[in-house]
Amino acid sequence: MPIEYQIDRDRKLVLAKARGTVTDEDVFGYQREVWSRDDVAGYDELVDMSEVEHIAVPSVDRVRQLASLSVNMDAPSLASKLAIIAPQDVAFGLGRMYATYRGMDPQSKKQVEVFRSLGEALAFLGVTGLEPFRGDA
Repeated sequence: MPIEYQIDRDRKLVLAKARGTVTDEDVFGYQREVWSRDDVAGYDELVDMSEVEHIAVPSVDRVRQLASLSVNMDAPSLASKLAIIAPQDVAFGLGRMYATYRGMDPQSKKQVEVFRSLGEALAFLGVTGLEPFRGDA
């Protein structure tokens, strides 16, 4: 799977790492698999796109559908944050588009920001002392 994840229960954080070629189906699958779990409701999220080699660019409608699906999976009373690390321009642009669509929905409980580096993303999440997630555990 191009997107692997682990759950850091101490920090209440989901860490995801994408690699290789990523499609919109991969992203939808990750969203459904992880955020349908009750045990991560209200957790913050870090998605690292730095090892992505190619993105099968989705349509604007698919990005909007993903944002809508994500909002509908938010824990209703728990605010959280999502930091996307996207050093490549395509990933960065898609991340910003996703963040915009999520932010426009008044039901959204997750603040989404897109960063070029891990350090910026961790500062946004308020996380220190985190070992890099390699996605192979």
